[in-house]
Amino acid sequence: MITSLQNPAVKNIVKLSKNKERQRQQLFMIEGARELSLALQSHYAIDSVYVCRQMLAKTKYPQVLDSIPDKLVYEISPEVFAKIAYRENSDGLVALSKPKAHALSDLQLSGNPFIVVLEAVEKPGNLGAILRTCDAAAVDALIVCDPQTDLYNPNVIRSSVGGLFTVQTAACTSSEAMSWLDAHSIHTFAAELTAAEFYQNIDFTHPSAIIMGTEADGLTDAWLQYAGNRIKIPMRGKIDSLNVSVSAAILIFEAMRQRGF
Repeated sequence: MITSLQNPAVKNIVKLSKNKERQRQQLFMIEGARELSLALQSHYAIDSVYVCRQMLAKTKYPQVLDSIPDKLVYEISPEVFAKIAYRENSDGLVALSKPKAHALSDLQLSGNPFIVVLEAVEKPGNLGAILRTCDAAAVDALIVCDPQTDLYNPNVIRSSVGGLFTVQTAACTSSEAMSWLDAHSIHTFAAELTAAEFYQNIDFTHPSAIIMGTEADGLTDAWLQYAGNRIKIPMRGKIDSLNVSVSAAILIFEAMRQRGF
């Protein structure tokens, strides 16, 4: 039982809240039994698991530890868990895992793929929310180009509710993504506030990718010039744009509606 807040393992977990430390150690934190179960299903390599039994007794996923070797499981006190936990109302479990490469070459596509492309996403919460939507719609893959936030930021995992582990995700440069989309004959639709075409008039039933930019600046000229079409969402109020995760959800589910899902 680890009870000291000064324990080296506890101090190390706290350090992993920083991107630089995650990169250096090649480890990231998974909080929650549901999230860990999804990571295990996706064959993530678990390094260690820290469990507060009093809290885990309330979980809806009590079987999550069944496939974890005992030597990787460490008991911790409620005080220690409070120190290392990243969110409220958690169920007493934190795991450390090795990240994956997230290469474009690892993506496996269906016969009629639908892809979501994000350029220079900055906010972990937005990335996580889009991952959650991608999971709900069962999109083929999410491609994150020139990311400004780490895929394994704890807020990405928290806001995606583990969607990072269920959605095929690649991280790459914009030029690499464009070459990959060309190689797979995927038609591209760039979301742009001043576009001429409304999204509901677009045919998404063939191999397609929607491309989303940042809320502050939108897409760069490189993506706007590359895209086969530029599309927009009608804005009838006084505010001229939506949160990028909301915009992505609207476009994704219109595509799913057209595809009969």
